[in-house]
Amino acid sequence: MQTTLKQVKKILFAFLIGGAFFGLALGFFTHQQSILVGLIAFLVTLWTNGGLPLAIVSLLPMILFPMFGLLGVKATTMNYSHPIIYLFLGGFLLAIAVEKIELHRYIADKILGFFPSTPRGIIFSLVLTSGLLSSILSNTTTTLLLISIALFLSDDVRLKMRFALAIAYGANVGGIITPIGTPPNLILYGIMNDKGLETLSFFKWVGMVSPLAFVMLIVVGFLLSIGVSECKIQRDKVKHILDTKQKKVLTLLGALVLTLFVNAPIKPYWSGLGMSEPLILLGFGLMLFLPYLNILDWDEDSKKVPYKIMFLFGAGFSIAKAFGATGLADAVANDLLAITDLSPIILLLVVASLITFTTEITSNTALISIMLPVIYAISVQSGINTTLFMMVATVCASYAFMLPIATAPNAIAMSSGAVKVSDMIRYGVILNFIGIAFIVLIAEYFWKGLL
Repeated sequence: MQTTLKQVKKILFAFLIGGAFFGLALGFFTHQQSILVGLIAFLVTLWTNGGLPLAIVSLLPMILFPMFGLLGVKATTMNYSHPIIYLFLGGFLLAIAVEKIELHRYIADKILGFFPSTPRGIIFSLVLTSGLLSSILSNTTTTLLLISIALFLSDDVRLKMRFALAIAYGANVGGIITPIGTPPNLILYGIMNDKGLETLSFFKWVGMVSPLAFVMLIVVGFLLSIGVSECKIQRDKVKHILDTKQKKVLTLLGALVLTLFVNAPIKPYWSGLGMSEPLILLGFGLMLFLPYLNILDWDEDSKKVPYKIMFLFGAGFSIAKAFGATGLADAVANDLLAITDLSPIILLLVVASLITFTTEITSNTALISIMLPVIYAISVQSGINTTLFMMVATVCASYAFMLPIATAPNAIAMSSGAVKVSDMIRYGVILNFIGIAFIVLIAEYFWKGLL
């Protein structure tokens, strides 16, 4: 009864927040645009406070947007079958297979073996392991898989805290290495596709963001290892021989990487195969059910697919579509056009700072769904590089390290019991500023030349 009452209060609070934002928006926007602002505030509040399950909240746009005349039924529901969602479904199936056969333990142990069994060595190994795994699995999945391993490496409270943060921060940093590592990346791809922009090939994305990610992984390792040199730790190495199923999945992952590489155009030398990357990922995911491979079983393993995240994608794409359909994106962009008088690098700094610190108080997936259409509108109206600014915003949405609500890895580290909010803020605020600086510099002096 007490739990039910708390939920009712959270839902009523969401209505209150939605109504307040609707009222405030009326002073700046049209009636329809103000309704959208109120509904977004309502949805974000429910996503944040857990008044309703995440999947239920994510399905509400299919009812609310047509009800209030923001989007038609077809225009709303089609966002829940966006090609990018099937790309992520393929990635989920591969992640489920890796977890099922415990291939992640083998990979983690191999990477851990490259580093000395000292606090600094273990911290670096955890950061890099988490970061690299997050590039092929979702950063949420990676954190869940590794956090329990990390917490058993030492009984020292200080080390447990740093190990947990190493996993979470490594997953945040590494999640940007590939388009499938974290939801904001896929939302960017979806919106670029909807706006008719040329999407980056898998390997072009990797080539552009890898330098940033690896520098940040090193920074995270150094920061978390300060002051623990006197701590002692003992880690027993595990001798692990790959079994048949693990060899099959490793071979499949290798074939996937090769296919993505051959499919990626290298202009002007190679035009690529022209295959859809979402279909490639989905196809390799479905191969896991084939009789010869026999890795996944539909009745058993399909239950592990996080459909709520797929619904969340649908909600994000619906919000982005509604921003354009109601003219809200253009209206907000017009109000923000004043900042386009600034120099490009200062403008990048403003965008990076705004997204990074706003992400700290809301879901990065929800925020990037709202902000990318606005940034697109600003860039179109001002003539600045659209893809560059959207990429900066997307990466910054993952590089928020201060609070648990900012990203799923942060929340998982907090839920482990080894990390206090004060610990996360102490390290996170430093990483936020370092991340903003590196993202702006690499965007201005490296990405700009490639876009």
